[in-house]
Amino acid sequence: MALEEKKREQILQKLLNPYLVMIIDEETFEEQAQLRTSRLKIFFITLLLLGAFSGLIFSIIAYTPIKKYIPGYDSSELRKKAVQNLFLTDSLITLYNQNILYLNSIRKVLTEDISFQDSESFPESKEKDMQNNPSVGKPILEDSLLRVFVAQQDKYSPNLKTKVKSNMFLFPPLFGYISEPFDINKSHYAVDIVAKENTPIKAISDGIVVFAEWTSETGYVIILEHSLGILSVYKHNSSLSKKQGDSVSGGEVIASIGNTGDLTTGYHLHFELWIDGYPVNPENFFNFSKE
Repeated sequence: MALEEKKREQILQKLLNPYLVMIIDEETFEEQAQLRTSRLKIFFITLLLLGAFSGLIFSIIAYTPIKKYIPGYDSSELRKKAVQNLFLTDSLITLYNQNILYLNSIRKVLTEDISFQDSESFPESKEKDMQNNPSVGKPILEDSLLRVFVAQQDKYSPNLKTKVKSNMFLFPPLFGYISEPFDINKSHYAVDIVAKENTPIKAISDGIVVFAEWTSETGYVIILEHSLGILSVYKHNSSLSKKQGDSVSGGEVIASIGNTGDLTTGYHLHFELWIDGYPVNPENFFNFSKE
């Protein structure tokens, strides 16, 4: 223990021992300056100089344009672009999800695949509830459809690119004999209208063509999107006058009646009307007879 304490005292003494640093002219040996110091002072002065030098380097890098030349450093402009790209990516993902939902609704119309998850959205689904509950009066289909229209008008903002027209006028797609009516129990979500060959088929209202292609089962098919969440579907056509993305006016010819596809036995139009993703009976809106 005594030896260790003696060594510590010697080390401390060496650090505190005073030294005289003299600057002498090499030719005349004349003394120019002198400085009294110790090893401990030299150590602290060295640390102080290193700290000041490090602070100076940090300030130059952090607050001057020289930081742009450091490899791997992201400038404020790059960070701003990164944030903008993040918001853009989020918007694109939202738009992608909306398009997927929209395409799924179009697929549901093409395949006539209905999922009765919302019993209040489809008028026919209420009838079973009324049968189980006799105290409630029988619903009127037109009244239910009117409720759907009003809900759609409240749902869409007038500032949207496609404005909702409350006074939309509907044209019958063509006149003819109905060979098979709308029947939800038989999964026939349309009316089959028989007419002569090459009879023109017209758009029921202003809209946009969202589908115009050939399918093996229903031949040439064209689907129009209208205001108020309405889709009109025209199947088994012999030819199409419009292509996807075209804008059409009410009463404009969009196709010719045909007998195309596997699910047809003669010249007729398989006409469907969908509101908010659910099929409705077209005869509640149109009189397909000329009389």
